[in-house]
Amino acid sequence: MATIFSICLLFTLYYITFSTFYSTVSGIFCEEINEGIAIKRVEKRSHLHFYFHDVISGKKPSAVKIAGPPNSSAYGFGATMMMDDALTEGPEISSKLVGRAQGMYALAAQEDVSLLMVMNLAFTEGTYNGSSISVVGRNPVFDDVREMPIVGGSGVFRFGRGYALAHTIWFDYNTGDATVEYNVYVSHY
Repeated sequence: MATIFSICLLFTLYYITFSTFYSTVSGIFCEEINEGIAIKRVEKRSHLHFYFHDVISGKKPSAVKIAGPPNSSAYGFGATMMMDDALTEGPEISSKLVGRAQGMYALAAQEDVSLLMVMNLAFTEGTYNGSSISVVGRNPVFDDVREMPIVGGSGVFRFGRGYALAHTIWFDYNTGDATVEYNVYVSHY
């Protein structure tokens, strides 16, 4: 009797172990990483300061209209722009290039000038070369300082989160060209 009990117990343990192992390996969509193999990461905080140059006029604009209603309101509601704007170290467009702001913005408000910004700040200089920060948020352009959330990043800024503060330092009402100072505060690993 003890032998049959031992065999049944061994079979049960083998079945539980075998079936658990194969149910976790085959066809699983998501699994938790075991603490034993997790990499210990230290969170860092970085402050980046640069200037964003949005050029709509001239022979080589960095932002172009890609969509919008033919008869929009006085505020331009619905106009959508695609951008590949220079990010520079200083306020002059001729200063050292540190990256590009690539993405789009759209006039998303009917009663003021507020943009929906969807952009990647792609860096090309120094430690951050090849890394990017993703920003998605509301930009009420005539406010002195605007805050937009950082929703992610890549490279050095993987798992990035934080905020970007934008302050327009120059705007040409005739052309729409602008220079915007950015202070970006990002937490990352």
